[in-house]
Amino acid sequence: MGRWRPPAPKSAPYITPEGYRKLEQENAALWTKRNIVAKAVTAAAAEGDRSENAEYIYRKKQLREIDSRIGYLQRRMPKLTVVRNVQDTSRIFFGAWITIEDETGEERRHRIVGADEFDENEQYITVDSPLAKLILGKTVDDEVIFERQGAKQILTIINIEYVV
Repeated sequence: MGRWRPPAPKSAPYITPEGYRKLEQENAALWTKRNIVAKAVTAAAAEGDRSENAEYIYRKKQLREIDSRIGYLQRRMPKLTVVRNVQDTSRIFFGAWITIEDETGEERRHRIVGADEFDENEQYITVDSPLAKLILGKTVDDEVIFERQGAKQILTIINIEYVV
């Protein structure tokens, strides 16, 4: 069996202003870190035999990882569309904080964001996720049936907020 896999579907090229600022800050921090690591590579290379120089090998690997991430950011950031304003704040669109309640009364709060700023710890969900696709365009008190792993759940939208 081969290792070929079909390419992953492209994520939506949308991002919030806060998410774009974080990417800019990460890019700037990576360039600063790259300069430090490049100096360490030069110092390690000056020590002699590079084939058995653990410091040199480690720093070169670190430099490759930094360069890979910088390259990704430089290719991805120009393609992103920063979504700033939403005209109809009574409906769920990109960037909205939503509060949903399931049939047991448990409430969850999520924000719909782009794939580049997804963070599970901050209750962010991507605009490409099944839940986000299901609730986009809905209003408060709308009910949706969300199917996950074969189980159906009835979710009620309780609140919609937009960060200004």
